[in-house]
Amino acid sequence: MTTKAKKTKTSTSTSRRRTTAAPEPPLAPPAPRLPRVRFTCRHAGATAVYLAGTFNQWQPTATPMQPAGEGVWEVELELPPGVYEYRFIVDGVWIHDPAAAQNVPNPFGGLNSVITVSES
Repeated sequence: MTTKAKKTKTSTSTSRRRTTAAPEPPLAPPAPRLPRVRFTCRHAGATAVYLAGTFNQWQPTATPMQPAGEGVWEVELELPPGVYEYRFIVDGVWIHDPAAAQNVPNPFGGLNSVITVSES
């Protein structure tokens, strides 16, 4: 006796789902530019000058200044508006900025210079 295998129909079609891409979120507006602040230290004969302050957690080597010639050192930072205290480190010696409009006593018996950064 021969048996014939029954052919069963199987569905070969796959269900196709329509996928739509999620809409792109709108672009965020560009971040506002922070005010640029130039710090200048005049110290003839200096070989290395750094800027430390509340804006860089008083890290003594975080913000190196660049020689601009004739004993002038400069650095430009972008800082949010606010009031900041700072000092220069000239060849390892911490000094206040004698050209600053305001200085305040610090806990170490010296002075910290103060700068106020406004919106524009």
